[in-house]
Amino acid sequence: MLRMVLLGPPGAGKGTQAARLGRRTGLPVLSTGQVLAEQIAAGTPLGEQARACVEHGELVPDELVIEMVRERLGDWDCADGFVLDGFPRTLAQAEALDRVLAERGERLDVVVELTIDESEVLARIRKRARSQHRRDDTEETARHRMQVFADRSGPLRDHYRRQGLLTAVDGSGSRDAVSARVDAALAELTSRPGSDTGR
Repeated sequence: MLRMVLLGPPGAGKGTQAARLGRRTGLPVLSTGQVLAEQIAAGTPLGEQARACVEHGELVPDELVIEMVRERLGDWDCADGFVLDGFPRTLAQAEALDRVLAERGERLDVVVELTIDESEVLARIRKRARSQHRRDDTEETARHRMQVFADRSGPLRDHYRRQGLLTAVDGSGSRDAVSARVDAALAELTSRPGSDTGR
């Protein structure tokens, strides 16, 4: 059983590493974008509220996002754990997630933060923009997104550090190298006395 959050700045490879973790562990990988899209596609009451926000160009409120995550975590495939990809993004979301899990008699096992230098993130984004012809992948956009993450991540990091959950993993280098570091961090976690995070 493993309930984990994967954090990191834009371009750190969260999506890639989350997907790899899901394949290796058999755990569902959840991102707010995916949960939002599923609810909207299914036409659920929450999805219809979210659709209205999106169609009006508004951000989906935290309360709505949390309620969607609450419902998703109640699905059968999350009974043995999950990997949250890039959520929570703010301290308020983290505190809400704590409450959702506490209601279920659960808590997070680990929060893995992928750390990476800005120069490598920008190099990755330039490469992605060339290979995928993505006009939205500009250095200006990337620097702005990284600044937003930096502003929000301090309180988030402190929150999880106080709970003894935060583990930093070097996110630089190849995908395989990062995967190996993540696996090593999780192996260390599961070997601790009293740990119930093994599968």
